[in-house]
Amino acid sequence: MALETFQASRWTAGNLFFPTVIAVTDKAVIRHKRSWFSKDEISISITKVASVHIKTGIFWSDVLIESSGGSDPLASHGHKKADARRIREQIEATQGI
Repeated sequence: MALETFQASRWTAGNLFFPTVIAVTDKAVIRHKRSWFSKDEISISITKVASVHIKTGIFWSDVLIESSGGSDPLASHGHKKADARRIREQIEATQGI
């Protein structure tokens, strides 16, 4: 499976200059969040993903990916509705659900 990335909209809070990017690979789900002087990267192994929660608003969706290992969930807001559904589909396809 090829690397697929999903970028949050710049019109949402916290994403104006450095939008959040979620990448789904065959081994992990990775969230990249930049700021002026640092970069925050969180990854969860595909085998450890317990659930994908999508909260849909009028224009944008919030994505919450929880792990079975008990660590902090991977959260991102401001994604297109189709991108949020595609993130879930990619994770489920990779897990074989």
